[in-house]
Amino acid sequence: MNVRSITCFVNAGGPGANAAARAGRLARDAQAALEAAGLPVQSRRLATQPLSSLPGDPMAVARAVAAEGAAAGFEYVSLGPVLAAEPGAGLERLALIPELIRGNDSTFTSILVAGREAGINLAAIRQAAAVVREVAHTTDQGFGNLRLAVLANVGPHAPFFPAAYHDGGGPAVAVALESAGLAVEAFSPAGSLDEARGRLVAAVEGAAGRVAAVVEPLARDAGARFAGIDFSYAPFPDEARSVGAAVERLGVERFGAPGTLFAASFLTGCLRQARYPHCGFNGLMLPVLEDAVLAERSKEGLFTVNDLLLWSAVCGTGLDTVPLPGDVTEDELAGILLDVAALAVRLDKPLTARLMPVPGLRAGDVTAFEFEYFANGRVLDVKGAGSAGVFRRASHLAG
Repeated sequence: MNVRSITCFVNAGGPGANAAARAGRLARDAQAALEAAGLPVQSRRLATQPLSSLPGDPMAVARAVAAEGAAAGFEYVSLGPVLAAEPGAGLERLALIPELIRGNDSTFTSILVAGREAGINLAAIRQAAAVVREVAHTTDQGFGNLRLAVLANVGPHAPFFPAAYHDGGGPAVAVALESAGLAVEAFSPAGSLDEARGRLVAAVEGAAGRVAAVVEPLARDAGARFAGIDFSYAPFPDEARSVGAAVERLGVERFGAPGTLFAASFLTGCLRQARYPHCGFNGLMLPVLEDAVLAERSKEGLFTVNDLLLWSAVCGTGLDTVPLPGDVTEDELAGILLDVAALAVRLDKPLTARLMPVPGLRAGDVTAFEFEYFANGRVLDVKGAGSAGVFRRASHLAG
């Protein structure tokens, strides 16, 4: 099992000019200690407070944060979301996002459009859909949308990008694990569901204990809060570390067949049963283009966007790296985002949408990204013509 990310959380643009440097030292120390304990670390990442609350000129602050993060040894920086869930929330900074994405290949950001108490901001969803479409048509193959997510009911200190952001308090650190392989290993020899659950829960608790024992004292010594571990089943594009493979090892013949919802719920339930310091999502991730088996099953036509939405009800993160036709309309994108927001608010769980319209491709075509962390898959169809009538009738829906 690998550590996907050591994510440090700091305030950007304020008086603490050395915040990124201090966080960088903590992240380097944590990486060295984790790797000495036999846990390879894929990346070190830095996340800031929401874009909505960055002081001064947000573009200037964003450039400074990216530079400071790189100098401190962070591979990626997440500028926190535009907070757009509240009724009447200012949406002006949404217009900055395409330029932020185009301006730096290591910068991520997001848009928070719904929350349990705030409800659903339909006006923000419409504008978020427009941003996704603009990024798709102004970056190569729409690849910029890898670094943009629309969030619903997502709190601070989730270590996975693009959803990571700081709450504006003191510095913090959290760890994201790449744990789909643990599920594959646990399920492969199991003779019963009870044995599969027991093996996986034991593996999760053992790995989490090793991580916490290393990172928590380092954080304390550095004056940072240890926010916890996100043990979401994050995959890697090979079968040995695939969520789809774990589902199939559990007994579903092919991912997407009847029984997939049960398997997704079973996997998530194992994490709920395991005891460790939680943060973030802690559920099943289904990133279509980051999982070798999901990508292959998409080519076989075994699931749709609506299926992914259904599974989101029992999974962790919602719609992730979902390839869509390049001519998908703003109304269609807004309808998908509205469904994600509705699930998040109704079920009181964090969900995100990382949608990837690919210019020039139609439903059924296969993507051709040249990216080491992707497995190319089939562009999924978007049925219908969107939900424009809903948006004409309201700009906000209370939670």
